[in-house]
Amino acid sequence: MSTVSVPAELPAEPPVDQLPFRDPARPLAERVDDLLSRLTPDERIAMLHQYGPAIPRLGVEPFRTGTEALHGVGWLGTATTFPQAVGLGATWDDELLHAVGTATSTELRAFHQHRKPALGTGRHSLQAWAPVVNLLRDPRWGRNEEGYSEDALLSASLGDAFCRGMSGDDPEQLRTAPILKHFLAYNNEDERYTTSSGVRPRVLHEYDLAAFRPAVATGSATGVMAAYNLVNGRPCHVSPLLESELRRWALPTGHELFVVSDAEAPSNLVDLEHYFDDHAASHAAALKAGIDSFTDHGEDTRTTFGRISEALARGLLTADDVDLAVRRQLSIRCRLGEFDPGRGPFGDTPWEVVDSPEHRALALRAATESIVLLKNAGAGAAVTGRTESAPASARPLLPLAVEGRRVAVVGPLADSLFEDWYSGTMPYRVTAADGLRAAVAARGGETVVVEGVDRIALRAASTGGLLTAGADARLAVADTEVGDDAAQFDLFDWDLGVLTLRNARTGRYAGLVDADQSLAADRVQPAGWDVHETFRLEPAGDGKEALRSVCTGRYAVVDPASGAVAVTAQHAADAEHFTRTVVRDGVAEAVAAAAGADAVVLVVGNDPHINGRETQDRAGISLAPAHEALLREVVAARPETVLVVMSSYPYAVDWADAHVPAVLWTSHGGQETGRALAAVILGEADPAGRLPQTWYRGDDELPGRLDYDIIKAGWTYQYHRAAPLYAFGHGLSYTDFALTDLALSHIRTPQDGTLTATVTVTNRGARDGTETVQLYVRAVAATGYEAPRLRLAGYRKVRLAAGASASLSFPLAAAEALAHWSVASGSFAVEAGAYEVLAGRSAADLPLSATLTVDGPAPAPRGLGAVVRAVDFDDYADIELVDGDAVAPSAASATLHYRALTLTGARSFTAEVSSRTSAPPADLEVWAGPTLLTTLPVPPSAWTTVSTPLSAPPGVHEVRLVLRGEQRVRSFRFEG
Repeated sequence: MSTVSVPAELPAEPPVDQLPFRDPARPLAERVDDLLSRLTPDERIAMLHQYGPAIPRLGVEPFRTGTEALHGVGWLGTATTFPQAVGLGATWDDELLHAVGTATSTELRAFHQHRKPALGTGRHSLQAWAPVVNLLRDPRWGRNEEGYSEDALLSASLGDAFCRGMSGDDPEQLRTAPILKHFLAYNNEDERYTTSSGVRPRVLHEYDLAAFRPAVATGSATGVMAAYNLVNGRPCHVSPLLESELRRWALPTGHELFVVSDAEAPSNLVDLEHYFDDHAASHAAALKAGIDSFTDHGEDTRTTFGRISEALARGLLTADDVDLAVRRQLSIRCRLGEFDPGRGPFGDTPWEVVDSPEHRALALRAATESIVLLKNAGAGAAVTGRTESAPASARPLLPLAVEGRRVAVVGPLADSLFEDWYSGTMPYRVTAADGLRAAVAARGGETVVVEGVDRIALRAASTGGLLTAGADARLAVADTEVGDDAAQFDLFDWDLGVLTLRNARTGRYAGLVDADQSLAADRVQPAGWDVHETFRLEPAGDGKEALRSVCTGRYAVVDPASGAVAVTAQHAADAEHFTRTVVRDGVAEAVAAAAGADAVVLVVGNDPHINGRETQDRAGISLAPAHEALLREVVAARPETVLVVMSSYPYAVDWADAHVPAVLWTSHGGQETGRALAAVILGEADPAGRLPQTWYRGDDELPGRLDYDIIKAGWTYQYHRAAPLYAFGHGLSYTDFALTDLALSHIRTPQDGTLTATVTVTNRGARDGTETVQLYVRAVAATGYEAPRLRLAGYRKVRLAAGASASLSFPLAAAEALAHWSVASGSFAVEAGAYEVLAGRSAADLPLSATLTVDGPAPAPRGLGAVVRAVDFDDYADIELVDGDAVAPSAASATLHYRALTLTGARSFTAEVSSRTSAPPADLEVWAGPTLLTTLPVPPSAWTTVSTPLSAPPGVHEVRLVLRGEQRVRSFRFEG
């Protein structure tokens, strides 16, 4: 629905350009009130859908929420493409993120002004669905590439900076309207529509919420997108936190937050999550919870319109509920200049800003500064993985000397650049091979490029012909020779049996043709929501194989008369059988190139659309076996090897750390990846990136995928109990930085005090370089809670000339840097006692420390008569968080621990409990230390309050509750 019918009896409007809502001199609220007053009830309801209608009589254009803009304008065509968000996170550079946000929003303005959508009507939306500030707690998360960091402070700061660039410098006049994704606690793809993230209050407030707060509180973000998943058994789209936290934070900005649903999530509330009985009830609940825009059923607005209309008719909603959401949308549209003459101050943005020379330079800067040097030692040194352990006589391999030398650029990603799902279309692609070829030649060296993948031919058993690309790139079985390059395919093995096939003649990947499920070798790369370019070669007996589409699960068949190939067979028994001939052994070719070179740059990693992406989590964190095997063979042939891991996420490259002299990581860095890599590898640029997340040693170090409790499970550098492969914040430089003179402006502070930490950084090396000085804090001996092992409190990126020094200052507010969420008080608290303030280069390299004493009273115990929420435990075993704020066993029994409850004078115990009506009656046990105080019968019923007498020992005790079976508890209290 693109327009809404208007009753004939409506009075004629004055000329639209004279209406008050068109006057930018009027106050925002007055303009919004005026436009809202002119809309009919149906027009208001229609505006609640992602595709809002045109209102021709008012001159109001259609409005669509959402343009992808994660690391450049996405999905609209050619645009400047910056590194993936996790790569931008590795820069640790707020100013750079601000610049990238500014460039992205400027290009989006140009699309809005000068290009029309391919589908629908109106203009490309200026409401940008970016950035993603979900924290990277699990490196197996399929969308790891979309977030900035595992740390809340770093993610929040970078996200705020990006949003400030996107929105512009004037909060009343927006360049674009950035929307933070995805609220809340969303880190798994498998079964994401129905899984519930168990988030205890401490993790909620100290970790997940903390990533969203700064951009909301400063107003740099204009809205938030709700996540698909549930949190503690309640769908995020009806979370009370939308109002109680997000909108409360936004109040000082003077602007209300605009909250959008994720795609199809409103229907999921009934269809998949079964949380509501019908869609009218679910839509009413979502709207009242704070959802302002429903992204559902694509461009078809009728379903949302009907459901909201039914909710109004049933009395589940009022017109005021609808008006509140519409008002928030109109406010954003006014601030974007939609109703201003000339569309406001950004309405004249020229098309030439897209892929401009300035943006190309910024893309190169971002790609360069995102590269992390993980290891740099001498090729012949017996090392353990760090430059510091190498003998002084062993010159680090990097920067690589190439004058008069041959460099082999090897690997399955050596000559490929991949766009990810949220990328724009790169205007050009500089691969690692491209960048190094040019840079090495400019220095008098030479390069040889070998991808190290097998080139194969596939002969059909039914006809004896070879799978061949025709003149139109369509694949068919033809009578040709193995030497014909049209019958040859480069086979890329991405692990788990998933392959891609690139035709040697077309240089393009084979993929399914939607119309008839034939095959064509015409794809630039694997891409799309449904990836049609991935296959398996499954054993079919007698050395033959069947070609199967990973996407459809169907097998290739051959028409014996025409040789046409279609991937249509449902069963392996009906599949064509192929014999694979290896025309060229990829590993052997790579080994020969390595042996004939003076040094090797080996590029391995992932394709962002395969085996880990939106809708699919990674199976593990090891390199693909084919990449690992290639790595080991190449290093054996030429120890002077630089390993480049180009990936969307960390890998467990422990063998490489022990055997390869130099290791670099880059995300998929966009159009300038190759030039950036060449600049760093050859020493034109100092490696400036630092890891935004921990690189673990193996899958056995990782907790369960759905264990969201970073405290108990040991996620991230804050709570991980083993030494990682590469620590959070790690990254080496080509020069020698020294940190000295850490000092605190105060060595004692009250619990609400502020102080400043200063540290001196000196470049003791012979070349200019970049260092990121990191400040951490930790409690020396916390008694009232389990404190993190470390917590980032600040960071500063500084560029210093050789021999130069700088004094850096870090402001510290105790109530922010040292606070934890007190489950006893339901607020942030700073425990009195000793803290360490540490400065260094990573979470594992902190040479400087100073002691800070916080003065103040000890926390009071929970008093007699106080209602204790069950979720406000201090520790637990075998529980599940349910119904938003209740606890149930996840095993036969569960235990909840509550520190420091006053029991003096307690004579009764009361709890709000429930149990499935089919469950047999059971007792909830209440313990104080080793003493069983009482048992509380829990009847089979919905939520009810029950009490039992008890005799409690006087004093302050740790209380334990033991639940069994189907019992659930929401709250309890002791009374005299």
